[in-house]
Order: sequence, then structure tokens, then C-alpha cells
Amino acid sequence: MDQSPSLTIGAFARLAGLTPSALRFYDDCGVLEPAHVDEASGYRYYRPDQRRRAVLLRDLRTAGLPLPEVGTVLDGPIEAAREALEAHRRRLRRDAETAMAALDRVLHGLDSAVATVLGWELAAAIRQVLPSAATGAPADEMPVLGCVLVELAEDELRLVATDRYRFALRVLRPETPGGSGSLLLPAASARELATLVARRAEVGIDLGRRELDGQKMTTLDGEFPDYRQMLATLAPPRHRVLVDRLALRDALGTGPVLLRPGRNELAVGGRALPALCDPAPLAVGFDPAVLGPALDASVGSDVLLELTDALQPVVLRSADQGAFTTLVMPIELPGEPR
Repeated sequence: MDQSPSLTIGAFARLAGLTPSALRFYDDCGVLEPAHVDEASGYRYYRPDQRRRAVLLRDLRTAGLPLPEVGTVLDGPIEAAREALEAHRRRLRRDAETAMAALDRVLHGLDSAVATVLGWELAAAIRQVLPSAATGAPADEMPVLGCVLVELAEDELRLVATDRYRFALRVLRPETPGGSGSLLLPAASARELATLVARRAEVGIDLGRRELDGQKMTTLDGEFPDYRQMLATLAPPRHRVLVDRLALRDALGTGPVLLRPGRNELAVGGRALPALCDPAPLAVGFDPAVLGPALDASVGSDVLLELTDALQPVVLRSADQGAFTTLVMPIELPGEPR
């Protein structure tokens, strides 16, 4: 076989899978010299048998081996070559792990929804909204209604529950909010979570990873009703009644009850409770099994009732805690004027 230096730099570059500029660079570095350089023109010529060294050099550079170590592998003792390659493999592995960790942080940041809140406050919020979550057949038929929606948006952590007859919303201000996202906690998981965090000073919730302080939470995939749209369509209240919360709770009894605002009193069935309100030509019926838990979940001695008409949801606001809102659907009592 003719091994004469008959290949121009362009032809040899194509044979070895390199570029002419790379061959010139490797010549200048002394790791791949041409077989012959024409003194008159300066043209470089290569022998075909130099391809093996060129391909090896190409692979080593593709692997990122520094040129000084390339020389060791190409021309040094085999043990030195092996040691250089093993050291470089370890270096590549460390670099890859560092790069992957950095990418994980960036990707996590793109969908980040992390909030730090007080443990007791989160526990209280869960317990406040849970009574509005569906149970029994309604929850079996539509599992998302048996859940608490946990939503981070606009620097607020919102906990929401509804069975379509009741609605509860509690807003928390995280210590360190970040991003936006949501998840659904089944009622049983929410109760366990409330017990778990009640005695913790602070807890970190990662809605993207569905983790609480690094531990996975039991969640449900599904689409929660658009509560924001529902709130946006509520008519402005026509009447407001401020009444003692526990007195109203005690007056409900066990059967359907009618509420009538009077002058500084609220008629509840056959009882008149002191209240801050004006007389209104309005009578609103309630099921105590629905209104009672909403009153139990409220905070403070007083509760504010916002009434529109006998058929529209009634908004209950805690006088001592404006961050908690409950809606209760009234019922129609036969024979009662509307």
C-alpha cells in the first residue's frame, strides 16, 4: 500500500472527520503534525495511515479531554494514558451531576409554587374550610368536591372547599411566597395534614412537587370548580346583619329555620336575637345542617351575614377574621312569603 504523503489537508480532513482549521491547530500544538509541508507553498500533506491517530484525537477532544492530556494518551505509556482517561471520566461525572442539579433547580423554578406558612395557621385554615367539602354520595359522584383546593397565587395561599351548597375560602399570607400553582387534598388527607402541622412553627408547601417539608402529600388529580367565577358573579349584598355567632348557632335548632332581619334584631324561628341591622322585607330559609357547620367554622364572637334575596347565596364573614369567607345556599320553606 502506498503510504506516500499524497493527501491534501482538505482530503485528509474529510477522511478523519475533522476540519482543515482543526488540523492546522493540532499541528501548531504538536499533537498531529503533517507528514510533509511544502516549503514553497506551505501546504500540508498527510499519509492515509495518520487517520487512526487523527480519529483518536477527534474522539478524545469530543470527550472534552484537555490537549495536554491528549498528548499523554497518544504518546505516553499505556498506564499513564489509562490514569488520565479514568481521571477525566470521574471529572465528567462530577460535572454532569453538577449540571443536572443546576438544571433541576432551573426547571423547578419555572413551575415553582412554594410557600412558607405558620403551622398552626395552616391547620386552623384547613379545619375552617373542611366542613364545606362534600361527603358521602356527592363526594363519590364528584371526588373533587370531597377535596380542599390549595392554591398559591398573587402572594396568597388560598384554601377552598365546596359541596355546591356551602363554600368556604380562607386566605393566608405566606411568610415566603413564590410562584403559583394548586393541588387538591382529599378530605382525609387534609385532616391528617392539619394534625401533622398544628404543632410546627413553620411549614413549607411545594405545590409543584406536591410536598410538605420535603414529604410527598396524598393528592387527587382533577379540575376543581371555578370558584373565582362564582364569586365574581355574586350580586352585591342588599342587607347586612351583624349578630352574635354562638347565639345564632344555638337558635338554629334541628329543623329548617327562617331568618328575618328586623330593627336591630334578627328573628330566628321563634326567637329574636340582638343584632346590628335594619328592617328588611326579607325572609331567608336555611337547613341547620348546612348553616350550623358554617357558623362553627367561623372565628370570633360575631358573624356578619350578607343577604341579597331569599334565593341567593348568603355570605358569612368572620367579624374577627376577614380572611375567612363562607357562602351558604338558602332553602325554600313552603308557605313562606318571599
